[in-house]
Amino acid sequence: MKIAHQVVVFDAADLAAESSFWAGVLDGAVEDDGDFHMVTVDGAPRVGVQLAPGHVPPQWPDGQPQQVHLDLWVEDAEAAHAHVVALGGRLLQPAGAEGADRFQVYADPAGHPFCLCWVVRG
Repeated sequence: MKIAHQVVVFDAADLAAESSFWAGVLDGAVEDDGDFHMVTVDGAPRVGVQLAPGHVPPQWPDGQPQQVHLDLWVEDAEAAHAHVVALGGRLLQPAGAEGADRFQVYADPAGHPFCLCWVVRG
């Protein structure tokens, strides 16, 4: 079996807000197909957003419903933070001060958690 594309699909009550957010984070474009939006980057599908009128955001870190999250590794954590917040992301958990690998947890406009991760170089 050959897989042409691997796409993570988020449920959201507000398709425009969710797909615009991820297009901004990934520097992509939104393809609107009614109840489904595909975010493409350089013409390739990356993230899908499916209409779910009854969507209830998961509660971080251990709330219901069961959740999946993305880890996005960035080079400039401060710039990435400013970028996702300007797009409508919300900080859920700031980074700790231990270790070389750091991360902060955010929620997208529909409440899905994701992490911005980076390596602290000594």
